[in-house]
Amino acid sequence: MSYDFITDTHLPAIGLITLQADETIEQDMRRIFDWNTLIYVTRVPSALQVSRDTLQEMAATLPAAASLFPAGVKFAAVGYGCTSGTAQIGADKIAGLVRQAVDTPHVTEPLSALIAACRTLGVARLGLLSPYVASVSDRLVAALAESAISCPAFGSFDEAEEAVVSHIAPASTYAAAMDLAATGGIDALFLSCTNLRTLDIIAKLEAETGLPVLSSNQVLGWDLACRAGITLPHNDFGQLFKMDQTC
Repeated sequence: MSYDFITDTHLPAIGLITLQADETIEQDMRRIFDWNTLIYVTRVPSALQVSRDTLQEMAATLPAAASLFPAGVKFAAVGYGCTSGTAQIGADKIAGLVRQAVDTPHVTEPLSALIAACRTLGVARLGLLSPYVASVSDRLVAALAESAISCPAFGSFDEAEEAVVSHIAPASTYAAAMDLAATGGIDALFLSCTNLRTLDIIAKLEAETGLPVLSSNQVLGWDLACRAGITLPHNDFGQLFKMDQTC
């Protein structure tokens, strides 16, 4: 029997490197991009306990994880799905590690994406909600400060187990974010962590607080699309998606 080859799908391809323990980011990315983008996912080993050391350890296995993408795919952009991991390892180092295995013009992650989103929205002061213990969250706050973004309002669930984070109820995240907004003195809210379920509470939080609301998966999806030149379908995932995309 004979067959023909597909030579061009006419759809852009995005690569996503997600943590072994992450149960949320893949579903969120498919909702953000819908079906006008091909999304390929690989996973990097991640520890059950979240700490500075375990986050740093992912650097050693990032190239191997990236090498598991299909070899024939031309990626418009590749994203590494870990906000706190980026703060620990460093955005430039992550890009270099990914490019050891993948030929792509763009590599991004939630930290660089958040900084870009803040610049687009004119945000300099964040109310930051983190699921993690203080030693992990502190490094993220410091990394943002290096880009002139302060976090005068901060809240945390003080969780050290990654597997628990995806099961934090969105209602709990919403309530904690509302408490942060009530402190005042901020330009926007940021719900940190790619494993935290946030997409369905962003619009409600924005309506209730009058503030832009950002989250790890939301900003990463926006930044991947921006860098890859992809026009995203209409969604209700926050003011960020109503802004002109500028990279």
